[in-house]
Amino acid sequence: MSTLTYQKDAAGIAHIIFDRPDAVANLMDQRFIDDFCRTAEQVLADNVVGVIYRSAKKTFFAGGDLNMFFALQPDQGEPLYEMLESMKGAMRAIETAGIPVVAAINGAAMGGGFELCLASHYRIALSRGVSVGLPEVTLGLLPGGGGVTRMVRLLGLQAAMPYLTEGKTLNSQRAHSAGLIDQLVDDSEQLVAAAVAWIEAHQASTQRWDTKGYRLPGGAPQSPALAGMIAVAPSVMRKQTRGRMPAPEAILCAMVEGAQVDFDTASRIESRYMVQLATGRQVKNMLNTFWFQMNDIKAGVGRPQGVAARQFKRVAILGAGMMGAGIAWACASRGIACVLKDVTVEAAEKGKAYSANLIDKQIARGRADEAKKAALLSLITTADDYADLADCDLVIEAVFESRPLKAEVTAAAEQVIDSRALFASNTSTLPITGLAQASVRPEQFIGLHFFSPVDKMPLVEIIVGDQTSDQTLAEAYDFVQQIGKTPIVVNDSRGFYTSRVFGTYTAEGMAMVAEGIAPASIENGAYLAGFPVGPLAVSDEVTLTLQDKVRQQTVADLTAAGAPVPALVGAEVLDKMLAAGRAGKSSGGAFYDYPSEKGGKKTLWPGLSQLFPVAAQPACLQDIQDRLLYIQAIETLRCREEGVVTTTRDANIGSIMGIGYPAWTGGTLQFVNYIGSAAFVARADQLAERYGERFTVPSSLRALAANDAPLQD
Repeated sequence: MSTLTYQKDAAGIAHIIFDRPDAVANLMDQRFIDDFCRTAEQVLADNVVGVIYRSAKKTFFAGGDLNMFFALQPDQGEPLYEMLESMKGAMRAIETAGIPVVAAINGAAMGGGFELCLASHYRIALSRGVSVGLPEVTLGLLPGGGGVTRMVRLLGLQAAMPYLTEGKTLNSQRAHSAGLIDQLVDDSEQLVAAAVAWIEAHQASTQRWDTKGYRLPGGAPQSPALAGMIAVAPSVMRKQTRGRMPAPEAILCAMVEGAQVDFDTASRIESRYMVQLATGRQVKNMLNTFWFQMNDIKAGVGRPQGVAARQFKRVAILGAGMMGAGIAWACASRGIACVLKDVTVEAAEKGKAYSANLIDKQIARGRADEAKKAALLSLITTADDYADLADCDLVIEAVFESRPLKAEVTAAAEQVIDSRALFASNTSTLPITGLAQASVRPEQFIGLHFFSPVDKMPLVEIIVGDQTSDQTLAEAYDFVQQIGKTPIVVNDSRGFYTSRVFGTYTAEGMAMVAEGIAPASIENGAYLAGFPVGPLAVSDEVTLTLQDKVRQQTVADLTAAGAPVPALVGAEVLDKMLAAGRAGKSSGGAFYDYPSEKGGKKTLWPGLSQLFPVAAQPACLQDIQDRLLYIQAIETLRCREEGVVTTTRDANIGSIMGIGYPAWTGGTLQFVNYIGSAAFVARADQLAERYGERFTVPSSLRALAANDAPLQD
């Protein structure tokens, strides 16, 4: 057997040691399943007194073979079902043999790896360096190796829900508190010794759900305690998924249906739902983007090779407003000292208070203490003098979107910083090459576009200027990963990638308002398409004032360059709203009115109907959804054709993690492949005919569509 080792010790205990050759982690694929099934037969025939699941790797078990799931076709459901049932049959045979079964968990046990642990009677883990969970839902799948069936029987329907429908994972300490791990030990030697000791103390053992008189924790689905919750759960789930994410709904069905039948029937129900998801089209979107492409980013595929890794020790942030304060938190919370500079120390201290408020919230939740707060705040130095930047190895400019102001602070900072220090601009729209003209070392000048709020948004868009060196790009990539953010790399242009694509979303919403489409229909269409926030609500958040400033700067720059100035989609609405004094949420409201009392809900501004009368003919809901989805995908295609974004990986990750493109699509370019290039072009042509030339696809996609070929890097 090539993926595991079977050892029977002198006491008669079978040690099943997972050790996939030529791999850093254990993986559940057909080869492993074949080995495990043969091992189960050996356990039953060998008269052992107990079984210990162990790992020879640094981790316990990584989970299922996602390459296999990605390659599955719709007609391959039956062999997948048989494979799942064979693995679960072997797990069940050992589980019900009447002998004690222990999982000795030395590292991460995820997905199928944790399902093996759940098939044990007792779970022992190292107190540090272990994480467990069933995150399959985040990839469009469900735990198909018995995870749904056993978690429901272990914890009950309600308690199991966040681990199954949300994919919640826990470290060993929290897992122990939650009842997912039974015992903690401090080192590997104690781990095996504790497993042996438990077996010796429990010569006969069975799962609690296999004992006579077992009752489901928290009650059965039909019990009064749960009946009400079960009745509304599908509606609550649909509100979260908008009907676009089948995995959470399939998991909920498998949980409730499986809780009403015997274990083996529940297991078969689970397998059937797994097959349904795994052979569907949407899972490929999720796997492609959130697994394969995300892992490429984490592995530094987009980072220039041959440049030594760099650790940043002290970072300067120019500007202590919301963005600057958030960047300071991002640094300090990862142990990086920083200087937060503003025009006055008082202004800088207000920015530092942002971090104090965030850590106070953690303290209130029991996730931090006063010592941690003091340590974090000690890493943030406030300043009003450029001289305090002298020992910083990175400067991040986060001042207002004003080209003269950015030039001023660039020049002042470069007079005092070290020659090896990088300079980064946090601009969201202004081209980096133009901003670098204020620098005496443009090869060390780069864009680092953070997203607001920085403490919650995981993405940083790295923008490469015309003179930015590979070394600067590589070191900037290192910094983004050092602060725990996800980097994407794009080339320079106005609005770069994310701001440029995001602008089409808000502009399309305004265009619909101008056409007489009811604002509520626009927002509901966005909601049903899977966007987290509608285009009108998000315009309020970023403010119409900012959008107008971006427009004015664009017009000024293009005019100065002698370039044509394109008409702005939705400009009429923007102008009328600003003229009416409706500038955004921060100034009292724009498309929405905002309640003064805490906890109140925003409502659409009644004055919209006077400014923009609603047409008598209702708009097509499908057109609303498609306009918002297609316009951003088409703009991404233009960015790709122009070389602004060069990989589908960065386009997909950036669109979901940066600007809220619906996760079910897999991202703007994966959405094109999901629809199919020919079908996408056909629908875009329909939208162009109805709503304007902006829906015309680039020639590169039309060429692919002739053969219905997919987009590829």
